[in-house]
Amino acid sequence: MGFEHHGRTQRLDWVDPSIREWDCVVVWSDPADPEAGIVLDRSAFYPGGGGQPPDFGVLLWQGVKTRIVGSRKGDDLYLLPAPGDPVPPTGTTVTGAIDDERRSSLMRVHSGLHVLCGTVFRDFGALVTGGSMQPGEARMDFNLPEIPPGFKQSLEDAVNAEISADRKIVVRVLPREEALAIPDLVRTQDALPPLETPEIRVVDIVGLDVQADGGTHVASTGQIGRVQVQKVESKGRQNRRVRIRLTQ
Repeated sequence: MGFEHHGRTQRLDWVDPSIREWDCVVVWSDPADPEAGIVLDRSAFYPGGGGQPPDFGVLLWQGVKTRIVGSRKGDDLYLLPAPGDPVPPTGTTVTGAIDDERRSSLMRVHSGLHVLCGTVFRDFGALVTGGSMQPGEARMDFNLPEIPPGFKQSLEDAVNAEISADRKIVVRVLPREEALAIPDLVRTQDALPPLETPEIRVVDIVGLDVQADGGTHVASTGQIGRVQVQKVESKGRQNRRVRIRLTQ
């Protein structure tokens, strides 16, 4: 079925991350067991992964609204309805709609983390050892034993300079061998894309950062808005945790 499918679901979040509303058909559900989830033939819901939380939103069908509050990955992508909400039966045509404020904030934060990662790697050669994000804020851990005086403010200034440069963010899907030939493609310490993956999705902040990544991103760094480095914390002898938030 190709890279842009997961099981029976075409991943519209990978086709076009700007999609917020679309029509689709339920290809599997069990109204008697809502916790089993709902499988759509087409879905723009980001299911979560790589530190980016899943999208929230709704399915609208026959005058009914089903809230989507999460997802589960298996052979298919299963959307999880809010407790007590009705589940559309298999074969139902529905309209999906994503919580735009949440998704847009997460896209900006995720792209901001890539700018942060690219800046730290360029200036210090440090790899990522962990990270997480929520709408409007995130943290990233680096294998960075030593930091210079004034690191927090100089890092914030450097990150915002890259954002102001309005660098294009280009997403490509490459054959595995070609992708892994890109120098420093994987910036997470001791991690590689799954061995069974024949293709790798690559996110390129042109001129700054190229990484294997499965999340959703804005189209250019200028869309991130200003980033504040809130805190730099020591997490053991070798690690520094950098916390950021969007300020506009």
